[in-house]
Amino acid sequence: MIQTILLFIVSLLIVVVVHELGHFIVSKKVGVVVEEFGIGFPPRLFGRVWRGTMYSLNALPVGAFVRSKSEDDATAEGSLASKKPWPRFAVYAAGPAFNVVLAFLLLMAFFGLPRTMVVSDGILVFQVQADSSAEAAGLRSGDVIVEAAGELPETWGELQVVLSKVPQGEAAELVVLREGSDRMGIDVYPRYDEELGRSVIGITLGRNVVAAVDPGSLAEQVGIAVGDSLLAVGGKAVINEMSLNDALQQAAPGSATVLTLLRDVDARTVEISQSLADSESLGLRLLWAPNTRVESRPTPIATAAISSAKFMISMPALIVSSIPLMQDDPSLAFVGPIGAGQLTVEAVEAFGISNLLFIGGLISVGIALFNLFPVPPLDGGGMLLAFTEAVRGGRRLSARAIRVAYSVGTALLITLIVFITTSDVLRLIEGRGFGL
Repeated sequence: MIQTILLFIVSLLIVVVVHELGHFIVSKKVGVVVEEFGIGFPPRLFGRVWRGTMYSLNALPVGAFVRSKSEDDATAEGSLASKKPWPRFAVYAAGPAFNVVLAFLLLMAFFGLPRTMVVSDGILVFQVQADSSAEAAGLRSGDVIVEAAGELPETWGELQVVLSKVPQGEAAELVVLREGSDRMGIDVYPRYDEELGRSVIGITLGRNVVAAVDPGSLAEQVGIAVGDSLLAVGGKAVINEMSLNDALQQAAPGSATVLTLLRDVDARTVEISQSLADSESLGLRLLWAPNTRVESRPTPIATAAISSAKFMISMPALIVSSIPLMQDDPSLAFVGPIGAGQLTVEAVEAFGISNLLFIGGLISVGIALFNLFPVPPLDGGGMLLAFTEAVRGGRRLSARAIRVAYSVGTALLITLIVFITTSDVLRLIEGRGFGL
């Protein structure tokens, strides 16, 4: 947990530094005099002046800052306030924009991590749905698809991709193994499913199918039938004969072992109370997808980039869909650094250290969205004021109007920060989590 918290602090620091780096770079581009770019907050540990700007490393690693010359003085040459509306708009927008880019890169790195997946030298058909393209083509439960439209799918996802590439109305030629040896070609016509958003042929895939149950066997006694699929033993997934035998042998002697089965579309469990060495002692003959194994495979950069882009594009819809949850528990609507740290610890404990990249991406997007609120002194407030002046033909707002806007905005911001921090602390005190 301590390691996770330290990594979270580093991640948060990087996100904030990138945000301020956006302001710094664009400020320089539009001619704003930047007196200091600091990582962390004072007291200063190290500083060096280069091209008129002090670059400093400070003792408190909780953020970063850009200090410009006479930032709010429109009469000072080189100050941000002295610039025309659109350059000022660009400076304010740069911070959130850099956070969006960082989020994209972090999510791309997350989606690009090597993935542990179950692969095999063919795809096993567990069930053929009635009145489907697969049934019309003659596919049967227990068939193994070893080739589809000229490609060799090794995972369920790869088969779905291949079928989705087949034009509507055209056949996908499948090569299947039947009864483990007979190789045959079958033409099947994929149909587009509006609900699923992809082409389907009407099959349910599996790792195994019960081909026979010995009369009087333990399997028959507990109700296992031909056509079932054995999913797990004692909570351990089975993907091949070896994993099944290992799970049976590891069952605690003298205690009941739970077997999880799939029958049609329903999962069910049965219990056996004696130790078994293998599936034969259970009294089953199973058909397996050939050479099923677990592999770690890298993700192509292009695929990771597309996944990252799709996720970010879908975020507005995800936020809208989460509104009912936020209404039920308002403390989940906004989280501050404390809540983000708690979320990070829970995510790492549940899904592994690699999820720091995912959480970092979410935090970067969150900081971007938060800063886009059109309330001074947030970036969105500065963008709003600059945009208002641009619409007015460059005429400045009165100093009094700007002071009022900043005063009201600061009061609202402080109130929100107090609410969020209080909510985060209460969540920790009450022992509540995010339900990961």
